[in-house]
Amino acid sequence: MKIVFAGTPEFAGKALDSLIRGGHQVELVLTQPDRPAGRGMKLQPSAVKKLAISHDIPVEQPVSLRFDGKHAEEAKRVYELVRQIEPDVMVVVAYGLILPKAVLGLPEYGCLNIHASLLPRWRGAAPIQRAIEAGDTETGVSIMQMEEGLDTGPVLVSESIPIDHHINAAELHDKLADLGGRLILAALKKMEEGSAHPVIQDENAAIYAAKIRKEEAGLDFSFPATEIINKIRAFNPFPGCTAKFRDTPLKIWKAVASDHSPAAEKAGQILSADENGIVVACGKGSIRILELQKPGAKRLPVSEFIKGFSFEHGYFE
Repeated sequence: MKIVFAGTPEFAGKALDSLIRGGHQVELVLTQPDRPAGRGMKLQPSAVKKLAISHDIPVEQPVSLRFDGKHAEEAKRVYELVRQIEPDVMVVVAYGLILPKAVLGLPEYGCLNIHASLLPRWRGAAPIQRAIEAGDTETGVSIMQMEEGLDTGPVLVSESIPIDHHINAAELHDKLADLGGRLILAALKKMEEGSAHPVIQDENAAIYAAKIRKEEAGLDFSFPATEIINKIRAFNPFPGCTAKFRDTPLKIWKAVASDHSPAAEKAGQILSADENGIVVACGKGSIRILELQKPGAKRLPVSEFIKGFSFEHGYFE
């Protein structure tokens, strides 16, 4: 198929790579403008842009695709480029810009979106993190026919995978990216064969996955241990969960449930601390912290961390 692709991060890069390897004709790539990153805050191209350039695919980086904003002229220019290509389909993955109705209607088969959840559960910006945070036991990828609503379109193809109780958001992201790359090929094949049967989403089952905010990163040890562990997993690698010990803010990157639960005065009390972990009382049960980080320092396993940091007779806040 003749394709216009729109996407930005690594998750989208996996899909673009799959389309290229699958023999599809990617005529144009749309991706977000280069952003400053790293210690020097130099402008860096997106993962999708890097891949497109390596395959000699033309790239456009509009700031907006809206025809009524301050970047209207640029939006109209990109619209005209897509119109002239006459794509069979447009594939959209974590692009970051809203596609206006005029753009959605350009491809013969419309626009397909690769979404990292089992729609209608976890529509929105952070489906991977919210699924882990909520304690879901499964998730997956949905290939959706795009419409003007937020992730509301009919689903062409979906597939579920289990969420292991130790997996974090970064690890689950990689699994779902691979799955998305495989499923988009399956969806396009169905469209080519005329065997696609879109399934309308059940609005009553819809749940919104709000964008992860740094302000959410603080841990509240009055919550049950299972909920705290889920949050630590969900917020790894971004933004990382935080807790204070004697006024020192620490990032907690990995923790598991602990069966060591002697009586505690209050939630947040440190029950033990050795090379095997830091056991902390929670509102229900306790957790064993296995990896953490001081400000300006490296992430360390607890066996290394405690060599330069004492946790005796203290509390996390």
